[in-house]
Amino acid sequence: MSLDSRGTLKADIGKGRRANLRIERRKMARCQYQNGCLFIRGKRRKMWVARWREDVILADGSASRVMRSVVLGPVSEIAGRREARRLLDARLNPINQGQYRPEATMLFSKFAADCFEPGLLPTLKFATQKIYSFLLRKHLTPRFGDYRLCDISRAEIQQYLLEKLKQGFAWETTNHLRNLMSKVLGTAVSWNYLADNVVRGVKMPERSLKRPHQFLNADEVKRLVAACTEPTRSIVVVAVMTGLRIGEILALRWGRINFIGETLVVAETCFMGRFGTPKTRASRREIPLSPAVVEALKAHYSRSADRSPKALVFATRHGGPLVSNNLRKRGLQSACKRAELPRINWHALRHTHGTLLHVQGTPLKVAQAQLGHSHMATTLEVYTHASVIAQREAVNLLDEQVFPSVPKNAKEASSTAEVVSPTN
Repeated sequence: MSLDSRGTLKADIGKGRRANLRIERRKMARCQYQNGCLFIRGKRRKMWVARWREDVILADGSASRVMRSVVLGPVSEIAGRREARRLLDARLNPINQGQYRPEATMLFSKFAADCFEPGLLPTLKFATQKIYSFLLRKHLTPRFGDYRLCDISRAEIQQYLLEKLKQGFAWETTNHLRNLMSKVLGTAVSWNYLADNVVRGVKMPERSLKRPHQFLNADEVKRLVAACTEPTRSIVVVAVMTGLRIGEILALRWGRINFIGETLVVAETCFMGRFGTPKTRASRREIPLSPAVVEALKAHYSRSADRSPKALVFATRHGGPLVSNNLRKRGLQSACKRAELPRINWHALRHTHGTLLHVQGTPLKVAQAQLGHSHMATTLEVYTHASVIAQREAVNLLDEQVFPSVPKNAKEASSTAEVVSPTN
């Protein structure tokens, strides 16, 4: 082949490559780059509307392209087509620059039922599973079930939580709803159904209590213990003197109690007959036992049918775990009635332990370890309460330091008045 023919051949090959490159670029422009379109809609109140194509993930997991329409704003507030074009370009930039991540058109109810509940819920603790299943069925699915995942906005979730608080829901329950919504949408992000978890920007208002936490003072504890029958009496003594959760108490086994060293190890919890690990890593702890607790446990040990190391300390006739709700209704609250105390639940005894430690001046770090809290703020803000008696003693002590000459009670005041009053 001659040089001319080679040169001609090379030129033809180059033209073919450039032609193919132009074709590919046109294909890429049609598939990825787009200008969108603008138009005005409405008669009485005219609005600028933008429309473009957007990649989405269908309910079956396959990809597709749909037409997306968004109202940019009223014509009276947008200064002409140039300003509307600028707003549209801001929305198209992530798509045209390849930064856009396709979002799911799957409904919230379908994702929760088909993906979240069977895929992620079983990985959580049993108690959390029960609570989350109830909240999904009772609250979140009725409200957001018909929404597409990509259409749920941060503003709507924020408004929903504030509405729940206005309806009288407890702060803790509303916060559970927020955490569950974040867990569901966070799972959708991890599984590539969403680009962002909008719950992350949702704020909860300052914590408020629907009703104050219940706790007992030392005299009320004595009255309650005297009114209890077994095994409720031993459980109350353990709860008040150790601060254990009721699930931790019902999961206690004889092998984890050291009568010689006067300690017990918290390594398990029980909820609705199901055993699991403690609530947090800090909840796995060793608790010192007071003489009163050791005495109560030894007496209960002598009455137990099964004393093997793996046997439950508080068990049914068949060796299974007791049910906390039955114990609360038949044992604890019946004893409260006999002792003429307000009805309390098991968690009130945990608050009692934290408060009594605080009243006697126990260092906060020690109380945190005793209660098994991960954060010291929880111990300080939630589980330590100022009793009326402690407040009175503190005020009287301050009064003695600042105004030592002022009479301290009515009797002293009357005697002082007799001394200084003139005789008839």
